[in-house]
Amino acid sequence: MSLPSDLPGLLEAVRACRICAPDLEHGVRPVVQAGTEARLLIIGQAPGSKVHASGKAFDDDSGNRLRDWTGIDVGTFYDPSRVAHMPTGFCYPGKGKGGDLPPRPECAPRWHDALRRALPRVRLTLLVGQYAQKRYLPRGFAPNLTEAVRRWQDAPEGLFPLPHPAWRSRLWMGRNPWFEEEVLPALQERIRQVLGD
Repeated sequence: MSLPSDLPGLLEAVRACRICAPDLEHGVRPVVQAGTEARLLIIGQAPGSKVHASGKAFDDDSGNRLRDWTGIDVGTFYDPSRVAHMPTGFCYPGKGKGGDLPPRPECAPRWHDALRRALPRVRLTLLVGQYAQKRYLPRGFAPNLTEAVRRWQDAPEGLFPLPHPAWRSRLWMGRNPWFEEEVLPALQERIRQVLGD
């Protein structure tokens, strides 16, 4: 099936998608935000249970932490003319033994390329967590998430790898103080340049 080429049509198609419905215990609720003028794209993992309930990307503690990291206020974060949100899996995958299940594998191959083509003004893409990094960083870029984030300056133009901002990231940050000292100031400066603030 061919996909719409215009962004409003694509967003409507994403929100109507039911490809994974048989595998989603909690039902289908694709979460996506985009506007043709957006300059920042955030590619996360998949909605958690709170985001599934609200329908807003990063509308939870992880989102609070991510906004702290980026220096983006709530109004800007949810302004589709400035910031686009496109998770690796658009729907809440449910709980597993150690946390949420991985994003459904059908979403990104189905929708990402078309959505990215419909966002011509994006200048910076945040790759939040291992699933986004695995999809968008070159094969062999880094052996693990920590090294991918440490090597943020070597990432392809326009890509910026970040850890997932779940509660566990506080422990990770304690073991990797360079992230707060070196990476976050650089990230916030890049975002200011891209958004024109």
